[in-house]
Order: sequence, then C-alpha cells, then structure tokens
Amino acid sequence: MAKITAAEVNKLRKSTGAGMMDCKKALVEAEGDFDKAVEILRKKGQKVAAKRADRESSEGAVIAKVNDDKSAGVIVSLNCETDFVAKNDSFVQLANDLTELALNFDSKDAFLAADFNGITVSDKLIEQTGVIGEKIEIGDFRKLEAPFVGSYIHAGNKIATLVGLSANVDGAEIAAKDVAMQAAAMNPVALNEEGVDQSVIDKEIEIAKDQLRAEGKPEAMLDNIAKGKLKRFFKDNTLVNQDFIKDNKQSVAAYVKSVNGDLTITAFERVALG
Repeated sequence: MAKITAAEVNKLRKSTGAGMMDCKKALVEAEGDFDKAVEILRKKGQKVAAKRADRESSEGAVIAKVNDDKSAGVIVSLNCETDFVAKNDSFVQLANDLTELALNFDSKDAFLAADFNGITVSDKLIEQTGVIGEKIEIGDFRKLEAPFVGSYIHAGNKIATLVGLSANVDGAEIAAKDVAMQAAAMNPVALNEEGVDQSVIDKEIEIAKDQLRAEGKPEAMLDNIAKGKLKRFFKDNTLVNQDFIKDNKQSVAAYVKSVNGDLTITAFERVALG
C-alpha cells in the first residue's frame, strides 16, 4: 500500500474542500494517485447528489457582483438545504468565487459549462455535494447590462439586487446603491407600469372589484374606482413610482433626477432566497 503523507492529504483537501479523513481514504484507494483520488471524491459527490436530488434547496447565499467598468453585473444564488451550511465561510466564499466567474457569461447554461479550476461549474457543484453532504445547486442566475450598474447584497446574503442607470455620471454610484437597496427592501414587481404583466393587472382589477362589491358599491361605478386602485398599486409596486425609502416625500425616479437631471433607471434585478 502506498504511503500517504500529510502534505498530500492537505493538497487534496485544498483542491476539493473535502474533509481530511475523506481525502486520506481517497488517496489510499487511489494508491497515492492525486488525479484518481480527485475522481473518487467526485464520484462520491455524484452518488450523494443522486440520493438528494429530490431534496429542497431553499437556503444558500445570493451574491451580486459588478465588473470593473460598472457596465455589467450578475446575481448568482448558490443554494443548499440548510441555513447551517449557508452560513459556512467556505460555502459563502465558493458563492463569491462562482459569481466572479459568472460575470464572464450571459446565460446560466454557459456559466454551468464554464471551467472552474480545472472542472466545470456543474461538476464543482456535484463535488461539493459530496463534500458537504447536501444538495448544492445554482438556484438563480441574472445578468444586467447598462451604462452604469450598481449592486447591493442584504445582510446574510439572503437578497441581492442590481440596478442599471442611463449614464455613468457623478453621483451614479451612490444613486445606484440607494436604488438597489430600495429594490431589496420594497420588492417591486416591475420597473414601471409598462413592465407589469397584464395577468397581474387583470388580477388586481378583479380583486379591487370584488372588494368594492363587498362594500356595496354600484356595479356601474366599479370600473372607474378599480382604475384608481390600480394607480395606487402601480405607485406602491413599481420601482420608479415607489416612495423613496430615504425620503418618502419624493419618488424613486425623482430622487434619481435630483442626483442628475438626465439620469434614469433603465432596469433592475432582484433575487431572494425562499
């Protein structure tokens, strides 16, 4: 039997993140062959992944990152089964490393097929499933491009947002951060009225009419009153029309204009766990 040194075990642990005993067992089984030991650990991950495929992975870490010239950003949700794993430093670091890589790709499929330290992202997730013993997967992948992109990650990595602005001007970074915090806190359904799905609008009108009927309002009045309630819905639930949380005397759009008269919000993305 090949003699396995502590240095070899440590090298495998650093490469895979597996526990010391798992690394030693893999090296013994591989008779000291490092690459074979990595493959043994990966196969273990595949077995664990198959067993836990139907588990719910509703915990994890949601990370947002923006590229150096602030023209693009991504949000990646690295999901797991328990909050205990989600708070682990090595898990959060993996989420950050994967999100940094994700900046280079425009789709989730391309990202999962990308190289991550010698193996694909998809294979890395399987490997870590074996290491951690929980289902590990990419829950969400969002990309946003704009003349200026800002980001915000809520404490605990449970919510992350991206905001696109129309220009890279003085004050854009502060404005984007403020609006990204707004989106995280207030969870708008769309950027503006035009972005609200028609099915949502129809549902809100129907809810309003049902409430008005219950109040005894005449049928002939329902359409006009429901339209008024819909305007209130747009104000409360579309990002540009919401009251700005740092100054509720102005809307979010008005706040952005106060930073620079030509500045507008072009888009936003929000990802939350659960």
